[in-house]
Amino acid sequence: MNQFSRFELLVGTDTVEKLKNSRVAVFGIGGVGGYTVEALARCGVGTIDIVDKDTVSLTNLNRQIIALHSTVGKSKVEVMSERIADINPECTVNTYELFFGKDTEGEFDFSQYDYVVDAIDTVTAKLRLIEICTARGVPVISSMGTGNKLDPTKLEITDISKTSYDGLARVMRKELSKRGIKHLSVVYSSEQPVKPDSESVGKLLDAEDLQKRTVPASSAFVPPCAGLLIASKVIFDLGGASDE
Repeated sequence: MNQFSRFELLVGTDTVEKLKNSRVAVFGIGGVGGYTVEALARCGVGTIDIVDKDTVSLTNLNRQIIALHSTVGKSKVEVMSERIADINPECTVNTYELFFGKDTEGEFDFSQYDYVVDAIDTVTAKLRLIEICTARGVPVISSMGTGNKLDPTKLEITDISKTSYDGLARVMRKELSKRGIKHLSVVYSSEQPVKPDSESVGKLLDAEDLQKRTVPASSAFVPPCAGLLIASKVIFDLGGASDE
């Protein structure tokens, strides 16, 4: 028996071996991406590249798997890397402590990736990442909005053309269409966004946050569920296991 025996009983030896020989890049190690990385590591993916410039903050504690009082202020990719090493010491982890964009895209050799996960917050970076993956023929799945959502049962994997009640997906559909990209696998929620309590906004947000156009509310269950759904799609596609 080994640490992947229980999973191997479900998917078979060939799938486990395929995953061991796979390399996945996850861009964004937050509420969604952190749980994606966790599941990939626990399923035995052999090489994982993790990309994020941020450090763990106090407000991450309600939803991010790497966020603990002991990790506040630490680099997200370093904390995640240490966690992966404790889960599966044989997993190769490549860390990139940077924001992905046109200035940094040259840091990555996309031909090395078997799959890319987009768990980035900013539209510009998401679009560029998807453009590159599409041009290089690299499978990619993208996380849409999980903020202001409360019902994890409304999450689903679908094509971006079939999304609704998601402002980010609406913008992405429009911008991707301009770039000639009509289809994209996404995880999104069909739940109508919950409006944050107006009386609480002024009490709970600091001056810097209040200056921003929107500060999404979030829960301990919707972003993680989105991350796990993404991981399941990646595992099924890479390993050839059935997701029926």
